[in-house]
Amino acid sequence: MSASLESRRAFAEDLARRAGELGLSYFRKLDTLTVESKGHQDMVSEADREVELFVRRELATYYPDDGVVGEEHAPTKGSSYFTWVIDPIDGTANFVSGIPAWTVVIACVEKGVTVVGVIHEPSLGETFAAHRGGGAALNGRPLRTSKATRLDVGSLGTGFSNRREMKNIVGLIDQLFDEGGIFFRNASGALMLAYVASGRLLGYVEEHMNAWDCLAGMLLIEEAGGTIVRPDPQTVLESGTVVITSCPGVFERVRTLCGRAFQAT
Repeated sequence: MSASLESRRAFAEDLARRAGELGLSYFRKLDTLTVESKGHQDMVSEADREVELFVRRELATYYPDDGVVGEEHAPTKGSSYFTWVIDPIDGTANFVSGIPAWTVVIACVEKGVTVVGVIHEPSLGETFAAHRGGGAALNGRPLRTSKATRLDVGSLGTGFSNRREMKNIVGLIDQLFDEGGIFFRNASGALMLAYVASGRLLGYVEEHMNAWDCLAGMLLIEEAGGTIVRPDPQTVLESGTVVITSCPGVFERVRTLCGRAFQAT
């Protein structure tokens, strides 16, 4: 089983890099890009759709028995226990604005449990990757979460879900300020989760995230020694999940603050 996961991780890393190159080809010609709005602060471009189609074709070629769940196209059911969960461009608002903070996200789930996670940031050439039980790495170098034990010594990443009340995240930020902390947001939840795994952020929280945005990053954090509120394997692919993650030294405090603000832990 371990060898199988290692090969899937290696495949996902290579695929994410190649998908990132395709994404970059669109990023370099933004003036010709077709962009549509899917809702409040929720956009999609032809780059999102084309990159996802590319990833799906590669998955169908090399893992034809596996299912695929992605952001931009309908899910496909497989005959194996594995499902690939993909976000072709996380951070589309950044992408279409010319801000180089967007990622290709590929996770592999076995019976609802994430076993491989890759987040590739093409603009800096950073590839964050993990498989369950095999640790997490950035461009091959092992990752560890922060050793912090207080919220006032770093930044907490925060997301905003348009499926929840805005006042909830505002309330969390208010509490965070009272703790002497500060929030960080760069409009790519996946990238911020990768930053938690690499110790750049103390943690990342969002009241609701879709599976393609968060599963890879949550596995990275676990494999880098961090702590998460684990999603329900029975519902996460269809319904998403609350995301509460951090380094071990501040997790209980972060979860307490989120419990007050989100009314859910």
